Amino acid sequence: MTKQIREYLALLERFYSEEHTREEFEEFRARLLQRIQFYQHERLIHLIVTMSFGVFFLIALSLYLITQQIGTLILSVLFLILLVPYIKHYYFLENSVQKMYLYYYRSLD
Repeated sequence: MTKQIREYLALLERFYSEEHTREEFEEFRARLLQRIQFYQHERLIHLIVTMSFGVFFLIALSLYLITQQIGTLILSVLFLILLVPYIKHYYFLENSVQKMYLYYYRSLD
């Protein structure tokens, strides 16, 4: 997904750096809006997953602090290990969609 988004952002940069007719801009803007909607959905799903892993981590950590069992500590470390890449990917998705918004708004001028 990351590679696909980076390639699409590069395509947007190339498209907006060239001259185009009004019809080409309108057609491209319509396709961009579809992509934005797709990535918004992807962003929502990743937000739900990221928040879920955050809650799972906090629950496991709380259980460890209450019970002092090594199993719950291992579980909380595993959740934390999974949580870090999810946060990183969600951050990338959020920033990429915000860039796409800027390109969409640029096409309205």
